Amino acid sequence: MGRHTNEGLVLARLVVVVLVSLGVVAEAGRAELLSAEEQLLLEETRPILQRSMVDRVNADKRATWKAALNSRLEKHTVKDFKRLCGTIMTPVPDLDSSSFPVLEPGRNDARGRTISPADLPESFDAREAWPHCRTISEILDQGHCGSCWAFGAVESLSDRFCIHGFENVTLSENDLLSCCGFECGYGCEGGYPFRAWQYFKRTGVVSATCDPYFDNVGCGHPGCSPVYDTPVCNKACVNDDLWAENKHFATSAYYLPSDPEALKLELYTNGPIELSFNVYEDFAHYTSGVYQHLYGDYMGGHAVKLVGWGVENGVDFWTVANSWNTEWGEKGYFRIVRGTNECGIETSAVAGIPFVQGGKRSRVAEMYRIVVSVKPLELLANLKPASGRQCLEMSMYHIFIG
Repeated sequence: MGRHTNEGLVLARLVVVVLVSLGVVAEAGRAELLSAEEQLLLEETRPILQRSMVDRVNADKRATWKAALNSRLEKHTVKDFKRLCGTIMTPVPDLDSSSFPVLEPGRNDARGRTISPADLPESFDAREAWPHCRTISEILDQGHCGSCWAFGAVESLSDRFCIHGFENVTLSENDLLSCCGFECGYGCEGGYPFRAWQYFKRTGVVSATCDPYFDNVGCGHPGCSPVYDTPVCNKACVNDDLWAENKHFATSAYYLPSDPEALKLELYTNGPIELSFNVYEDFAHYTSGVYQHLYGDYMGGHAVKLVGWGVENGVDFWTVANSWNTEWGEKGYFRIVRGTNECGIETSAVAGIPFVQGGKRSRVAEMYRIVVSVKPLELLANLKPASGRQCLEMSMYHIFIG
């Protein structure tokens, strides 16, 4: 009897020990889980700019670019920076081709000339090709909002209105951001670039003088707080214009082939293009040179405007306009390796052709096309240091536009 009692006590003690141990393990697991969550929170709230990243990139012999700490992002956390990368990346092969057409670039440029890939120069800059189009050279600031998808689209269409229709107009990011709704994505929380171009074709977009960008402070000041919600769609101009009459439309919206030569041809013939690419931590530190990803975690998708291409020290590059003000990068621009689909930048290019209404703009464009196509004037293109063709273009613009 006593022996059985002792065995029972021993068994009971073992059960207690096991239960206690299980409790300790559970508590330890819970503590470990909380620790992981805390670590994630700590990572999200740390500054995006790190001196260690700058030193690492600048010491890397593979690097074709320079890193630095910049004032535009100096107060940004990792979470803040991720929000700036507001493009929802959607690979072209995953899309229904009937809804999302892929366009092979046309061979006729905005001047009526027939262009082939063999005609393309080694380097090209849209700012120099169309100097009368002020919007091509403007660097904007998306401010506190993940609206890069809207900026890249509106900026490119603004440029194309000048190139194709001789209308220097700055179109409204605010219209697209606030009025496209869920069809374009989630406003300041991110959107789809191609759907922005569909909005231009279906609904049109007003000018920035009619509906200016809601965040007029931007991030030129220290820090980037508070975080703003997507603005409300009002469909009313702040000036005396009528909303419906102020609309500017696109006649088409298309993806471009994932081919560097196709992108060059489209840029050369029709003007700037909206590109999307994958952003990593080191990109925040870019200050000059030809970027290629070296270090850091994935931050999100970002949309920008392609304005040119070239070669530096044997490295082919794209020239791209960002929307983070002039305090970042090469006065708001950056260059990125061309021809290797660096960070996916050559796979999601989108664009469209503006609808140029009848009247003064179309007549001027046609007059321009006729004048610059006269063969004797081709001799002017070889004049140095100033381009005879550009002088002619500027004269035509001021005579007919004023």
